[in-house]
Amino acid sequence: MCIIFFKFDPRPVSKNAYRLILAANRDEFYNRPSKSADFWGSNNEILSGLDMEEGKEGGTWLGITTHGKLAALTNYLQPQLDRKARGRGELVTHFLTTEVDSLSYLKKISVEGHLYNGFNLVAADLRQLPDPAIEDQGQEYVQPILNKYAAVCVRCPGYGTRTNTIILVDADGHVTFTERSMLDKDPSRWETSTHEFTLQS
Repeated sequence: MCIIFFKFDPRPVSKNAYRLILAANRDEFYNRPSKSADFWGSNNEILSGLDMEEGKEGGTWLGITTHGKLAALTNYLQPQLDRKARGRGELVTHFLTTEVDSLSYLKKISVEGHLYNGFNLVAADLRQLPDPAIEDQGQEYVQPILNKYAAVCVRCPGYGTRTNTIILVDADGHVTFTERSMLDKDPSRWETSTHEFTLQS
């Protein structure tokens, strides 16, 4: 299980306030290969970690572009995984690498969702304020709290929280992306990196 907390205020009243505060944990098998967050894409305009598991390469769980597109993904438990399903990480990657707006993308994914194992997806365009996709998300659904699996930081043999991410976007569009990643499948060793940029028009 992964977890995402976010606060979105499209028009902060104070210059010192944030338009977006996002905090996320990625829980995954420790031996699943991945890259820590860094810039990539045709013009290095996308900032995210990358899944490197064979057959799932290039997918991601959380990312933001220098143009203000943001997407985050969590998986959810289901009785049985479909081993032939498409990789869920491509949902985030496709949104970040295309010009489609967030509401249109989420409508498209709502039709194609059966092609993937269970997921929750947040997609937003921080340049379009307020973003209708953010305003509409979650209004029709109540998500039950799964106490057994809803720990903020998961530690199990071979599985658990591997990445912590904080994204801050201030009133002027300045982005601070800080990630703490586990090193070498060792829960006692972590590396922290920070990337900063200003959203482009």
